[in-house]
Amino acid sequence: MTQTENTAVSFTGAVKTYGEVRAVDGIDLEIARGETVALLGRNGAGKSTTIALLLGLLEPDTGTVALFGAPPERSVRAGRVGAMLQEARAVPRVTVGELVSFVASRYPAPLPVAQALELAGIAELTGRRVDRLSGGQLQRVRFAVALAGNPALLVLDEPTAALDVEARHAFWDSMRAYAHRGHTVLFSTHYLEEADAHADRIVVVDRGRIVADGTGEELRRAAGGNLVSFDLAGQGTDGLALLPGVRSVEVLGGRARLRTDDSDATVIALAGLGAIRGLEVVRASLDDAFLALTSRPTETSPPSETSRPSKVELV
Repeated sequence: MTQTENTAVSFTGAVKTYGEVRAVDGIDLEIARGETVALLGRNGAGKSTTIALLLGLLEPDTGTVALFGAPPERSVRAGRVGAMLQEARAVPRVTVGELVSFVASRYPAPLPVAQALELAGIAELTGRRVDRLSGGQLQRVRFAVALAGNPALLVLDEPTAALDVEARHAFWDSMRAYAHRGHTVLFSTHYLEEADAHADRIVVVDRGRIVADGTGEELRRAAGGNLVSFDLAGQGTDGLALLPGVRSVEVLGGRARLRTDDSDATVIALAGLGAIRGLEVVRASLDDAFLALTSRPTETSPPSETSRPSKVELV
C-alpha cells in the first residue's frame, strides 16, 4: 500500500510468528486520519498480536508497521498514541485523579484532567482509590488514561468487556465525541452490533489474515445479503448450490439454508423445483456475515470475484 500524509496507520506485509504459528500472516492495512475502525475476529485470530505490533510492543518478523509515517515506538514516545489494553492492572494506593494526572503529565499537549475524567464518565470517582473500584469502573479509568494525552490515535482493545449495558452506551457516546474531534480510533470488540453501529469500517481478521474490510452493509453483501430457508421434506440438496444467486448451502434439522446474493431469483428457481415448503427469506445479519467470512471451507463453491462488492477486500 502507498502511504500518504493522510495515513494514520499502515501495515505492509506484516508477519509475526510464534514457532510454527503465524499469528499475523502478511497483513496489509491502511487507516486514514480521522477514521474509526473496528477490528473483529475469533479468539486466536490475530487481533491482539496485530494491536501489539501497532503499538510497538512487538516487532514484525517481516514487513513494516508505521504510525503517522514513523515507526510505532517513535509515535508512542511523541505522545501521538493512547491505548486501553485488557491486561492493564490497577495501581495500588493512588486515586483516580492522581493516576490520570500523572499520565497526562507525560504527554506534550494533554487534555485537561477534568476533561479526560468527564469524557470517560468518571468525574465523580476523582478521589477514589483505583484498587478499590469495580471492574466496570476500572475499565472507565483505563479509558480516561488512554484519553489523558489527547492522542491523535486511540487504540481500544475490547473496551466494553466489563461494562453493563448502560455503561456501554455511555462509553460509546464518549468515544464518538472524541472521534468527532478528528481523532483516529481503532477498537477491537466481540460485540458485532457495536462494530456496526460505531465504526466507519470493519476489518475482519481470521488466522492472521484480513478476510474482509468494509462497512457492515458491505460485509453482509460480501457474505451473501439474504438467507433463504425451507423444509427439505426428505428431498436431497443436489443442485441447490447451482441455483441463481446462491453462495452457500447449509442443512440444519431438515431445513436447507441458502445464502444468496439475489433472493428473488433464488426463490423463483425454488418454486420451479416445487421446493417452497416452509419458505422463509430474511436479511443476513452481521453475525451471519462474520460466521460466513471466518468459517472453514465447505463442500460448496467459493463466491466468484465478480460477485464481490468493490469496496470489500476478501481473501
